[in-house]
Amino acid sequence: MKPESARHAAEYLRANDRDRYYATLVLPAPARDAVTALYAFNADLASVRDRAREPAAGEIRLQWWIDALEGEGHGAVRQNPLAGALLDAIAEYALPTPAIVRMIEARRFDLYDDPMPDMPTFEGYAGETASALYQLAAMILNGGRPVEPGDAAGHLGVAHALVGHLRAFGYNASKGRIILPLDVFTTCGVTAADIRAGKASENLSVALTRYADLATQHLDKADAAIAALPKALRPALALRVVLRAQLKTLDLDAPFAPARDIADRRKLLLLTFAR
Repeated sequence: MKPESARHAAEYLRANDRDRYYATLVLPAPARDAVTALYAFNADLASVRDRAREPAAGEIRLQWWIDALEGEGHGAVRQNPLAGALLDAIAEYALPTPAIVRMIEARRFDLYDDPMPDMPTFEGYAGETASALYQLAAMILNGGRPVEPGDAAGHLGVAHALVGHLRAFGYNASKGRIILPLDVFTTCGVTAADIRAGKASENLSVALTRYADLATQHLDKADAAIAALPKALRPALALRVVLRAQLKTLDLDAPFAPARDIADRRKLLLLTFAR
């Protein structure tokens, strides 16, 4: 990977997804640049909604990435240092392009205001995005050889999505977006209109507590599955310790307030000693 592309990817990731940036710092040096490129690419996808003035513009950006991956030659595409870094990582570690294209396709949901309908749909979304990132990172740590982190990546990806969207609940609601599954809110007597209006209630706190409990269950299952993996692969999944700490900081009785976070120094310590 060209040094300038690797440097750009690291800077982009640090600016746009600090937690995953910190997670790369505990990776073995030979794999760090490739995982950083993958995570920076994901950060770009995650920000498309906020950068696009309308869904059509977001669709164009997502299609640009698909064309960049599926096109031939990649000459002009490599003028974008982030794309160049990703293409180098794919080539060096034989990463499966179809999985990365599915990651892009899943992000089309982000462009629109339709609520996430139910938990199975949410788990599918998390699987194509967060879980896929963990799977690909583990493959990079395995030297590009096929690896099956299976339940570890699957459960951790769902937990990551749940924690992330619990933390971003107030922000998303202010934008009219409901990404946590609507069916749980409905069961608890909370409507989409309530959420978009920023209406706090005991019923809403109950619903969010259910999501937090689900996140804990998935983290517990991920921990058990990770313990069975070769030690060399576990650093790709170290972010679980930060997610668990962030989950404990949530104030589910004040869901529309900005989420508190743990200190960056503590994140680094947790990641450094994750096993």
